[in-house]
Amino acid sequence: MATAWPPSGRNELGIATLSLGNWREHRLLPRLQAAAQAGYKWIDLFDECWAAYLEEHHLPGDRLWEATPENLQVARKLGDLVKSLGMRIACTQPLRQIEGVKDPTERRACLELVAKRFPFMRAFDTDLVFLCANIRTDRGVTSDLKAVARDLAELGDMAAAYSKTDGGRMLKIGYEGLSWATRNTWSSSWEAVRFANRPNVGLILDAFNILAVEFADPYNPSGHGRIYPTLRESLEILTNSLAALAATVPGDQIFFFQCGDAELVNPSTFVPPSDPSIPALLPWSRNHRLYPLEQSRGGYMPVELVAAAVLGTGYQGPVSLEVFNASLNKPGDNIPPDHAVRGVTAMQSLIETAISLPPFWQNKEYIQSAVARTSKRLQAVTHRL
Repeated sequence: MATAWPPSGRNELGIATLSLGNWREHRLLPRLQAAAQAGYKWIDLFDECWAAYLEEHHLPGDRLWEATPENLQVARKLGDLVKSLGMRIACTQPLRQIEGVKDPTERRACLELVAKRFPFMRAFDTDLVFLCANIRTDRGVTSDLKAVARDLAELGDMAAAYSKTDGGRMLKIGYEGLSWATRNTWSSSWEAVRFANRPNVGLILDAFNILAVEFADPYNPSGHGRIYPTLRESLEILTNSLAALAATVPGDQIFFFQCGDAELVNPSTFVPPSDPSIPALLPWSRNHRLYPLEQSRGGYMPVELVAAAVLGTGYQGPVSLEVFNASLNKPGDNIPPDHAVRGVTAMQSLIETAISLPPFWQNKEYIQSAVARTSKRLQAVTHRL
């Protein structure tokens, strides 16, 4: 919950492996070297990048979580490599479609998919398993609070039992609400974590996913992407929500914080996917994210409000970049270092902007001040279309 403002310390910076270049075009080593050179301290390891690294070592990438001696040896090699560069692996992700499964046999199989990562957490020398909220909507799953909380609690117990058996540090389960999942807000995700009531089950927050639900809509016919008539109203509603986050979520129950902005797209040409199985927000998320506050590239999200609220809880973990953009899919040796430097510059600007805001979770006057300052910054971008 909210602590002294501004914070006395500075959170270290992290970055997702896929935010340094696509795994199809860029090997993991040069991406890690670029991250280290730019000054990051934490790496968010994506499954696709880990699978490709295994294949570089002549092992099957489609068996990336099979705890064979060969796979674990390569995992230890990767963990040592990251540490030799002055960084650590923060987490592995993403685990999808795990919680809320109704059929007992299928449910058990889903939970065991999570447990299969535990030996690799030790090999990588990390402790956080990253779980995305379920996006399934068929009759085989439920978003019922009791069911989801029960699954998270059991996963926490499984991680605790594994840690007790091997004597290592406590393994943790982090839960993130995706913007196209049923549990798609910070509050509904926090509700599930809170009801799970396990010290090693915590919340993962992603600025893009929060803002994609509570602020932006790329298909808004007005062209600016907001879901309310005026920018000020949008920011007031968002800021009141984030004030509740800062005031109610303990910082030590936030296990990871990811940041990303997004491009203001033209809704007359950017149309929803025709395939109903593809979430409407997915094309925007996968191709049009930006590093925070990149207004010159069309970034228009009030990321600083989310960052301020998270830091206001007393969160002391990494502030990590998770950005997907078509530019990361291009070939070229310059892609990882260029994006790494862009990301650091953006993150430094984000943190400075965030901690300069008044602690808007304390009173209405501060809310109005934060809204006014953020509105002024965004107006130039949102009037572009």
